[in-house]
Amino acid sequence: MTSETAPATPAAPARAAVVGDDGLARCPWAVSHPLNRHYHDTEWGLVVRGEQALFERVTLEAFQSGLSWLTILAKRPAFRTAFADFDVDAVAAFTDADVERLMGDAAIVRNRAKIEAARSNARAAIDLRADGGLDALIWSHLPAATPAPRTTAEVPTVSAGSRALARDLRARGFRFVGPTTAHALMEAIGLIDTHLLDCHRRATSGVHPA
Repeated sequence: MTSETAPATPAAPARAAVVGDDGLARCPWAVSHPLNRHYHDTEWGLVVRGEQALFERVTLEAFQSGLSWLTILAKRPAFRTAFADFDVDAVAAFTDADVERLMGDAAIVRNRAKIEAARSNARAAIDLRADGGLDALIWSHLPAATPAPRTTAEVPTVSAGSRALARDLRARGFRFVGPTTAHALMEAIGLIDTHLLDCHRRATSGVHPA
């Protein structure tokens, strides 16, 4: 839910969990659009394991940089089609002609640097297999504790853990994986839990206690 390149803006007022028409409390960002609500309630913060699934998350978080997450969610089916369902070997084999093809695909985010990063990140993920793979690298950064925010003002956007994860990924050849993007990745895949304490999805990953 963050951006590496968004300009600095005044701090937004702190918001508590919002109770919906179904009587369930949710993180405020989840109530802004049905796609956000579905993602929040069924996927965000749950454990994601496996090379292909994690490569998808790394790629989508990179494409989100500078944009809203809702933009990426809306285009996610098109991204899956364009990037061979995020099969690492297939994306690693993309040619320059494939990059040009994707630059002409209006259904995705047409950013050359991000498209080329997806290809190079797939190749980096293949290289990682000799050392346990992408899953092992990312989950080696599981922290002992997780944030416990009561309001949106208490939700961090970067941490020592995300700096370490970003540094580790970049050292292995990954691009578009700064500390803020790495933090968003950690939230999305259950490494940390930043659901607000009153949110009904808090602690649903099973990784960290409520």
